[in-house]
Amino acid sequence: MLALSRKKNEAIIINNNVEITILEVKGDQVKVGITAPKEVPIYRKEVYLQIQESNKEAVNADGMAALKELLG
Repeated sequence: MLALSRKKNEAIIINNNVEITILEVKGDQVKVGITAPKEVPIYRKEVYLQIQESNKEAVNADGMAALKELLG
């Protein structure tokens, strides 16, 4: 993990096409702005983990249905 210190209105560039800018710092909260191409998905980590779990459950459910169909 790379740890960087940034102040308000300072930015970080990732992969030449993603820019993360510190918009505001209030107490223990930091507001960030992210500029990226539309094809780059951006999620809060907790939402990303929920999506991954839902996808895993869907694959397992579909796989079980297909297996039941094959076995008759």
